[in-house]
Amino acid sequence: MDGNITEEQQVEQIKAWWKENGKAIVLGAVIGLGGLAGWRYYQAEVQSAKEQASDAYTQVINRLESGSDSAVADVQAFIAAHESSQYSVLAALQLAKAQVANGDLDAAAEQLSWAIGNTKDEAILPVAQTRLARIYAEQQSFDQALAELDKVTAQSWQAKVSELRGDVLLQKGDTVAAREAYVAAQQLAGASPALQIKLDDLAQ
Repeated sequence: MDGNITEEQQVEQIKAWWKENGKAIVLGAVIGLGGLAGWRYYQAEVQSAKEQASDAYTQVINRLESGSDSAVADVQAFIAAHESSQYSVLAALQLAKAQVANGDLDAAAEQLSWAIGNTKDEAILPVAQTRLARIYAEQQSFDQALAELDKVTAQSWQAKVSELRGDVLLQKGDTVAAREAYVAAQQLAGASPALQIKLDDLAQ
């Protein structure tokens, strides 16, 4: 402001400026506060939904483990209701495990395939892929099992994958390739002590 104007003139200039800009400032503040409140509400709703999904997951898995007659249907309903949540993928893994125990390999393979197609979680994906490969091998679909193992890219799983590849090749009757897979697995971090036993068995 001009230093030569009186205090009264300064007050009048402030009033004029506020009259021109005040509404915009107030509106901006209201929008800003409203946006903050909306964002906090959204976060609270997301957290609440996660907690509800977690509780529901625990309940259906407990029923599955208890052997309840409606457990399979309950888990399937949970998966359908929470398709966008990783809890649905975890539920599919647990359901597949129960189906394998009951000898229903086709249903288990279907659940694992669904889980693989609905997660990008690097902690979950290799679990589902290797389990599916084991099911294919059990069904004598050895090429499918090997193809599934080829999809596992997580470095921390490569020793397990190579060993499992050897198991599948051995089941297939290809002892030479199985031995190569076991030897390759031995060279990787996290190799199983059982590999040497498997190699010794092949040498007999």
